[in-house]
Amino acid sequence: MWSMLLLVSIAAVSADPKEFHGDKVFRVFPQNEEHVEIIKSIASNTQLDFWAPETVSLVTVGHRADFRAEYEVVYDIQALLEKSGMPYEIMIGNVQEAVHTQRDSNIRAVHSYVKYNDLDTINAWSANIAAQNSGLVSRSQLGTSYEGRPIYLLKVGKSGSNKKAVVLDCGFHAREWISVAFCQWFVKEAVEKYGSDTQLTNLLNNLDFYVVPVLNVDGYAYTWSTNRMWRKTRSVNSGTTCIGTDPNRNFNAGWCTVGASSRACDDTYCGSSPESERETKALANFIRNNLSSIKGYLTIHSYSQMLLFPYSYSYAVAKDHTELNTVAKNAVSQLTSLYKTKYTYGAGGTTIYLAAGGSDDWAYDAGVKYSFTFELRDTGRYGFLLPESQIQATSQETILAVRSIATHILNNA
Repeated sequence: MWSMLLLVSIAAVSADPKEFHGDKVFRVFPQNEEHVEIIKSIASNTQLDFWAPETVSLVTVGHRADFRAEYEVVYDIQALLEKSGMPYEIMIGNVQEAVHTQRDSNIRAVHSYVKYNDLDTINAWSANIAAQNSGLVSRSQLGTSYEGRPIYLLKVGKSGSNKKAVVLDCGFHAREWISVAFCQWFVKEAVEKYGSDTQLTNLLNNLDFYVVPVLNVDGYAYTWSTNRMWRKTRSVNSGTTCIGTDPNRNFNAGWCTVGASSRACDDTYCGSSPESERETKALANFIRNNLSSIKGYLTIHSYSQMLLFPYSYSYAVAKDHTELNTVAKNAVSQLTSLYKTKYTYGAGGTTIYLAAGGSDDWAYDAGVKYSFTFELRDTGRYGFLLPESQIQATSQETILAVRSIATHILNNA
């Protein structure tokens, strides 16, 4: 009896959400190779959570790096940085406080477009919006996750024959909540403004938008229940206790060659093989099966305020580089026009860093010419903990960029 009670109490303790009291997010500015080696040495002796870039292997001279350090080591790290003379800032002084204050909306409704919604709420919303707008929205199941959750797909657009299509996905990386909020906002805008907004009505009449509100459903649910900072999927990796694969390193685009890890414990683990994850396989199969109509692929991430296009797995220049660069430039111009938010744009490898196995590169190589990755707000003040009070502005400006790209696709694909 006592052993049973003990097991129950242990299970209860382990189910408590991870907390981040006293954890800090550092931003460092390595000025030379010695500084880079210091960061790598710290990372090899301490469990650091890299926010930007996504792994210590991508830290280079002259480029800032953001990482979260647990409270037990923050002062030792600060002392090392001071001693080295490396410039640094503390971006978030108490991560747990930022986790708490992120949800700053006073909305009490179960579902709202200006607050972050959990997976069950999003799934109920997607069923409801399809049922209430059957002439414009329909819902199907893209696939099933590792843990058995449905991955839903919304088709948004007026019915018609031989329509071009754009795939829009959110929630690749579990902790990037603003990404998930944007996909909901996009559908909301389509439903609310169809028939009154000339540009949007034209797009919906002539294009189909396939929207994946949350791709990494297991990981996203886990960020609500257990660990707000979780990034990967939740699949079990044989031969190790480490869980999950980075879905955006799991596509067959230079798979696991650069900017990805073959170690299952790492946040950028590429998986046991390309498309080893049920989530990435489901998305890839859908695109493969609909290549004749899919002309655009937009994948929404955060943070950094960037609009990227192929390639990221090498420095090779895409054959459509000039056109993609122009499309990105125009989209960023539209985005910036609303709130003056500054975005960087360009090919992924040269604009930020090399990273293999990304969905945008894979889609481009598969034949989807207009393939782009958005990195939404912000540039690090909040990082992955962007407050709910910024959801509306972030979504409004991002939709201007999406409209710009979609209009180009409609007129040129």
